[in-house]
Amino acid sequence: RMQKLSGKDDDDEDLIEKEKQAEKERLRQLGLKRAEQDRIEAERLAKMEAEQEETNKEAQLIAYKREEGRRKREEQEKKNLAARTRDDLRCPIVVIMGHVDTGKTTLLDKIRKTNVQEGEAGGITQQIGATYFEKKTLESQTAKLNATEGFNITVPGMLIIDTPGHESFTNLRSRGSSLCDVAILVIDLMHGLEQQTIESLTMLKKRGVPFVVALNKADRCYAWKTCKDSPIRDALKDQPEGTIQEFRSRTADIKVQLMEQGVNSNLYWEMGDDDWENSDFIPLVPTSGVTGEGIQDVLLLLCQMGQKKVWKQLMWCANLQCTVLEVKAIDGLGMTVDVLVVNGFLREGDRAVFCTLDGPIVAEIRGLLTPPPSREMRVKSEYIHHKEIKGALGVKVIGNGLEKVMAGTPVMVIGPDDEEEDIKAEVMSDLTNLEDKLSTDKRGVMVQASTLGALEALLQFLREETNPPIPVSAIGIGTIHKRDVTKISIMNEKGCPEFATILAFDVGIERDARDHAEDMNVRIFTADIIYHLFDQFTRFMEDLSEKRRQEAAEVAVFPSIIKILPQHVFNQKDPIIVGVEVVEGILKVGTPLCVPALGGLDVGKVTSIESNGREQETARKGSSIAVKIANESNPNITYGRQFDASHSLYSTLTRASIDALKENFKDKLENEDWRLVVKLKKVFNII
Repeated sequence: RMQKLSGKDDDDEDLIEKEKQAEKERLRQLGLKRAEQDRIEAERLAKMEAEQEETNKEAQLIAYKREEGRRKREEQEKKNLAARTRDDLRCPIVVIMGHVDTGKTTLLDKIRKTNVQEGEAGGITQQIGATYFEKKTLESQTAKLNATEGFNITVPGMLIIDTPGHESFTNLRSRGSSLCDVAILVIDLMHGLEQQTIESLTMLKKRGVPFVVALNKADRCYAWKTCKDSPIRDALKDQPEGTIQEFRSRTADIKVQLMEQGVNSNLYWEMGDDDWENSDFIPLVPTSGVTGEGIQDVLLLLCQMGQKKVWKQLMWCANLQCTVLEVKAIDGLGMTVDVLVVNGFLREGDRAVFCTLDGPIVAEIRGLLTPPPSREMRVKSEYIHHKEIKGALGVKVIGNGLEKVMAGTPVMVIGPDDEEEDIKAEVMSDLTNLEDKLSTDKRGVMVQASTLGALEALLQFLREETNPPIPVSAIGIGTIHKRDVTKISIMNEKGCPEFATILAFDVGIERDARDHAEDMNVRIFTADIIYHLFDQFTRFMEDLSEKRRQEAAEVAVFPSIIKILPQHVFNQKDPIIVGVEVVEGILKVGTPLCVPALGGLDVGKVTSIESNGREQETARKGSSIAVKIANESNPNITYGRQFDASHSLYSTLTRASIDALKENFKDKLENEDWRLVVKLKKVFNII
């Protein structure tokens, strides 16, 4: 038996030993596995670090190359600027500005059509987005006037932008500088300065652009004798005395109005050399867009201004200065981009960089087109192809993938020595600067405009000239699509339904976008004038605030402390009618009253307030009035039993009522009223 037992113990010991060995082996295997895993993880981390280092190196290299490219480009640009001469001038670029209905378009048409018989080109060629006048045409058009003036025209021609008005002025900018050299500000002689005239004046002064004032509709003076297309002084000599007097008094009025805007002006032939040199004097030229008097004077004056005042910026420079005027589809050519080349060259085959909302795109220029010299634009195949374009000139560019290019943005060309990344960053600089200024908390409306310049003007207006500023969270250029509506509809989810709004300036809206906006509860305000857009939005915000106030009126309780006048108790119970004095704050109809001294006894709600027999909604500190107090929950509450004149009555405030006050009635309470709110918070133990 003893043997059996010892044999069993040996077996058990063997078993335990085996299990120990097995456990050791398992742990050893586990250790090996762990070591392998650690090795793989270490390798992975080392690889990731190496890759990260490589990426950082690449990023640094790209940044270095870009910086180097920028330095080289700026050096070259400086050299090119230094190489300019007064002998090689380019055409001045002219924009016509003014209020609506002052006759800008009529005047422009008259300038373009002067002395040009039907069907004959006559040296005035219609270009993309601009009308080009050759030097000899300028000379022949101003010949009659120049016979007396004796001015030598040295500019090689003139480029007048076709679309008059603000838009083209704001768009004519490239990388921060204005491309407009001189401007014509049209003022209606009959009406004087108007809203947009003043806006135009501000813009011109801000950008420092010299301008001529055309006092248009001079032919509307009483008994005006038409002297077709003649210089204005010749026309004035033929007018009767009464007409001259009317003309003089109207001109004097406009001079005063201009002076109110801080602009000194004079009829240009009455300006001495001193006024010309003293650059703050603005020449006035009476004109008629209908019969053509004074057009010669305007043209000659623009040439004089170009040569006398802005000749430094008219010196042609090899640095490419080019801006997009419009993007449009043309049958047989696909998407084309109309650009204005101010300085430098554009050549067929150049790799050009354009700006889009999705980032820069590089496209090869497949063709440079200008319209034929005659104005027949109906036959599409008649475009003239060019191998090279020298500024200043308007031209149509053909290339691939230009659908998303934005109007008002710069165009640059990647030269053999240029660094592509640098050129891309430079082209995008205007847009990146704009995006940096957007609302940082991502709460705000969406702004959509036709071009970058218009967008910039609109954003500046919303940020600086509106009170309070309207926050903007997203921007876009061109037609409004369904995706834009979806993007801004997120404001409804963020709890800011008022910002689920698109302010559309001078752009179209797709039909499905409009339908989608209704479904998503997004408002789209459209206008062609910035002010109108602002007015629409402000009106909407005011209505919304009013609606919110009405909703909050149920919850909001204005702070007040009132003292009962014991000699004026008219009814003690259901309803209580007593005379009171407002000791502090504002008492409104609907205010719930209580007595904190009696453990917050609920006295009831004020249902009406009377003063001198007249009902009123509110009573401020110091007023003595009669109030009617009703208590639906406890109609038996009686003056003289539960409370009396020794107890002051307080507005019953709660956390919700204070929040409603802050949100919707902030402007209705004075500082001392807010101090009373703080005092009552302690009374009612509101945290």
